Amino acid sequence: MSLPEGYGYIPSSLITIGWVLVWQGIMVGRYRKRAGIEYPQPYAEKAEAKDSNVALRFNCMQRAHQNTLESAPVVFVSTIVAGLKYPALAAAICVAYSFGRVVYTIGYKSGQPKRRLCGSFVSNLSVYGLLSIATYAAYQLLPAC
Repeated sequence: MSLPEGYGYIPSSLITIGWVLVWQGIMVGRYRKRAGIEYPQPYAEKAEAKDSNVALRFNCMQRAHQNTLESAPVVFVSTIVAGLKYPALAAAICVAYSFGRVVYTIGYKSGQPKRRLCGSFVSNLSVYGLLSIATYAAYQLLPAC
């Protein structure tokens, strides 16, 4: 089996997710330091977040990073599979996912969680699109009966 023309877009698009995750990880570290939340505590306690905007913003940043980590495996697999039949489309949607995650993170880290919704819409739509296209591509790759 050979890769389709344009499959080179797939690794390039997947790398964007890596950069988003690295950026989010750096931001989590910065917000953790500002909030004074020591390791291994993953989040500020509820009372801390209620009393301190800095602790609340740390929790929001931590959650944005965690949420991206939760959806990234589906995006990776779906992009690779969808790319076997539709490389340019899969790569474009993968990049849209990464863009959505950046918008999501910027909104969420503001300390006002509702500001994440625009980025959430873009990234979630991208996940569903990639998963749908990957499902169809996987079906097309099945051997004829």
